[in-house]
Amino acid sequence: MRCFPRQIVLTLLFCLFASSLFAADDWRVWRGPTGNGVAAAGQTPPVKWSETENIHWKTPLPGRGHASPIVVNDRVLIATADESQEIQSVVCLARDSGKILWKTDVNRGGFAPKIHQKNTHASPTLASNGELVFAAFPHHESIQLTALDLDGKQRWQIRAGGFLPRAYQFGYGPSPILYENTVIVAAEYEKNGYLAAFDQQTGKEVWRLDRPDKINFSTPIVARIAGRDQLLHSGNSRVASFDPRTGREIWSVPAPWIVSCGTMVWDQELVFASGGFPTKGTIAVKADGSDKVAWTNRVKCYEQSMLAANGYLYAVDDNGIAYCWDAQTGKEMWKHRLGGKVSSSLVLANGNLYLTNERGTTFVFRSNPQKFELLAENQLGDEGFASPAICGSQIFHRAAGRASGKRQDVLYCIGK
Repeated sequence: MRCFPRQIVLTLLFCLFASSLFAADDWRVWRGPTGNGVAAAGQTPPVKWSETENIHWKTPLPGRGHASPIVVNDRVLIATADESQEIQSVVCLARDSGKILWKTDVNRGGFAPKIHQKNTHASPTLASNGELVFAAFPHHESIQLTALDLDGKQRWQIRAGGFLPRAYQFGYGPSPILYENTVIVAAEYEKNGYLAAFDQQTGKEVWRLDRPDKINFSTPIVARIAGRDQLLHSGNSRVASFDPRTGREIWSVPAPWIVSCGTMVWDQELVFASGGFPTKGTIAVKADGSDKVAWTNRVKCYEQSMLAANGYLYAVDDNGIAYCWDAQTGKEMWKHRLGGKVSSSLVLANGNLYLTNERGTTFVFRSNPQKFELLAENQLGDEGFASPAICGSQIFHRAAGRASGKRQDVLYCIGK
């Protein structure tokens, strides 16, 4: 039997411990570890910060994007795009220092000639299973799905399907999500839209579901609700549930809007969605297949994802008005104007809600259904579209500024 020096054994044990510690509080996918925007228990991220306070590190990013960061073990990963050279890339930074470890160019050329002024060519958030990183980019009138390892080496790349909107040339937004051994992609537009699942190891198609010929921008999500795993998706005039293993529809109910952008959320036996074109509204639906609509209102949370926790639903609408509703009844508990247009989504950590407006101001307020309690307003840069990742009691946040007259994306690690 081979014996190792004591120092080597201690080093190996420390590395294993550190790896398990990072994995416990990773933020590997859009909407975090459980898909509902809630950070792992026990996290105590800062409430207040500025360019000179509670900033552990900040790193200028190449290119531009609205993708949110993900955190995998000792690495932070983010999608970006060089619009002038038409290059889409994945960037990896060291979690402890913010040093760029690698940048892998995934696609070149083929950018859409026209997108919405609030969109970018790198808006979908990455997803990781801890070994591979998955990136979905619009490219050459299609959605290109790429798998990289954590050293930035490409494992596989496929054409997930077409993407060629004509009536509404706003670009692409849905993030890839993970379920068991598959990565799921949504692409909905006027013709040949789809939801599709692919094997994480090979890229081989597992199932594909044709969608109605209408534009939509929502990211689906998998929730364990009503005794089963359900792939929840809003848009195309429906709020619907699918079997994430097969793509088969489980149930669906009519929604008052055609288009939505936010990801659905859930609490106990209810699921919640909001949309805004051509009719605005928020809806609560029982997830047991009974087709029962619990309640509706006329609030429009179009681009933002809401957050459900502890029997209440929190939301911030397009115009920066925050709401709290009783999740079961829809009763309004309070509303408060934060200010500024909003495109990012709510995140919850340590009983506090974090929300960034388009001007780069992050509001922190308590998840208190009895009254609105603002804790802080924090400014980084002058533009904010991405949502934060909260893990290890730190906040990883993408912002942009024009201090030098030229737009610059920056990734911040906010920590005490």
